[in-house]
Amino acid sequence: MSDDKALSCPDGLGINAVPMKEKKPGGWQKIRGNLREWDKPALIALIKDLHDAFPDNRDFLQARFQAEENEGAALEKYRRRIVEQFFSGRDFVEPKLTEARKAIRDYRKATGNLTGTIDLMLTYVESGTKFTRQFGDIDAPFYDSLESMLRELSRLLLAEGCKLYPRFRQRVQRLTSDAGNIGWGYGDALREYADMLEDKLANGEKSAP
Repeated sequence: MSDDKALSCPDGLGINAVPMKEKKPGGWQKIRGNLREWDKPALIALIKDLHDAFPDNRDFLQARFQAEENEGAALEKYRRRIVEQFFSGRDFVEPKLTEARKAIRDYRKATGNLTGTIDLMLTYVESGTKFTRQFGDIDAPFYDSLESMLRELSRLLLAEGCKLYPRFRQRVQRLTSDAGNIGWGYGDALREYADMLEDKLANGEKSAP
């Protein structure tokens, strides 16, 4: 069956919305007030300074302003950032999970692209699974981080991206075999999430008219 076939998204999945964080007074309100007084050339100069100051700023601005014309290139740039946090060389180097997660957040903030965000979340889990298969057992925080990303990935697919599941179905299923013998409960957790997605989304696909 074609992946493009419309899916009937399941209802009543019990996905809890993440509460909005309260904004701290001061910071941005004061900056915004100052910016209102700046003319266009000054604003452009400020954005250029931000662009040149840090690579992360440059990636963010390019992804934001070139999202439509250069979407694939932006996605691949953020994907490389994630993979590099796990595999910075041939030898074992402790993965920088915080940096890898930041790349996903930065991409989502810059583009608002749900498909790309889910793709990068899956890349995170795939990279972590490949890392532990290559270097052996790591530790509980490592597997907790992978599992929490799986949980958020599943929530997004169930709540907002159910029609996107066919795009990622094969990769999710491949993970279940790749993680089959991994301990710390990670392999079991991955299978549970994969089975849940298959049951709620793939079965919905099959029953859709």
